[in-house]
Amino acid sequence: MRTPILVVCRKEVLENGRDRRTVFSTLFFGPLFAPALFAVLINVMLSQALSSMDEVMELPIIGAEHAPNLVGFLRRYGLEPADDGPASLEDARAAVARGQHDIALAVAPDYAQAFRNGDDARVTLIVDRSETGATAASQRVRTVLDAYANQIGMLRLQARGLNPAVLRAVTIDELDVSTAAARSVLLLGMLTYFLLLATLAGGFYLAIDATAGERERGSLEPLLTVPVGRSSLLLGKMAATICYMLLSLALTLFGFMIALKFVPLESLGMRANFDAAVALQTFLLLAPFTPLGAALMTLVASFTRSYKEAQTYLTLVLLIPTLPLLLASLLNVEPDFRLMWIPSLSQHLLVTALLKAEPLSWSYAAVSATASVVLGALLALLAIRLYDREALLG
Repeated sequence: MRTPILVVCRKEVLENGRDRRTVFSTLFFGPLFAPALFAVLINVMLSQALSSMDEVMELPIIGAEHAPNLVGFLRRYGLEPADDGPASLEDARAAVARGQHDIALAVAPDYAQAFRNGDDARVTLIVDRSETGATAASQRVRTVLDAYANQIGMLRLQARGLNPAVLRAVTIDELDVSTAAARSVLLLGMLTYFLLLATLAGGFYLAIDATAGERERGSLEPLLTVPVGRSSLLLGKMAATICYMLLSLALTLFGFMIALKFVPLESLGMRANFDAAVALQTFLLLAPFTPLGAALMTLVASFTRSYKEAQTYLTLVLLIPTLPLLLASLLNVEPDFRLMWIPSLSQHLLVTALLKAEPLSWSYAAVSATASVVLGALLALLAIRLYDREALLG
């Protein structure tokens, strides 16, 4: 014999399966939109980084005739003097300020004389650091100029019979212990945010329908007259919400498995550790968050009087999981037993460990799941208490 909770759950699952808003949020927003948006953003970032290193860049140079060897060195590294560059330092400053050029280089008029005398030959970089594109261009030009300066400095020392090594008192050897999978977290660190957001969005409209939707349609009062307890009605609706959230999570994980195959992380020495096994473990880690999300959205919806009002409040609720994730990103938080009691943050830390291909602590995972389920149960009890109010029909 089926319990009232399962009967209500089945009814809500079938009815909301015919609702276009629920189907859109469950089958489109998470599984399609989130992975596609994530892949596009990462591809744009990678293409900008790679193009800035490999493509020929036009560099306006004022006074190029004073430093032909420097100009030739810049050319070898893809920095081509612009044909229509400004004629003076003031013109270059104005052109960069207007955004006509990202960066310009001015060679001092006495550059050649200072160079022949072995003195400090000066050049000036004109850049607007408030522009995003100018930062990468400035760094690229400065790196090439530093390389030229170091080369000339070593040649001058050798010409005087000195070993250039005397300037290098300490030699720094860097040993990178990171793996290709661990380095990928620099770009994939916000994957958990997309997964949690898609999970909540999967049950968004069904959670609203539990109280605000029924009240606005006028079907709540007849529904409460059926021989089923209010707690069973609410728990059945919450169970249906969890079903849609789990479906959205599963489809979103599958979408990310496909999308990450089109992200060329290998070009930066990275590797996306997100195969079917990792996706399954991620699903198991995030699944305990669904009762908490369903209870929280149902609780907030119980205070609202209309569908639109519930949408407004629950849109803010969707931002709640981002707060611990933002804290973890700013403070570079590492997994710790005490942090496993914080929902969303604990899931983020565990999923990040999976992406790094690090051993997963199932004791941490158990604590994370327990904290999410217990808090979800407490919020569900509070929602039931509110659902028992006679003011609910008002």
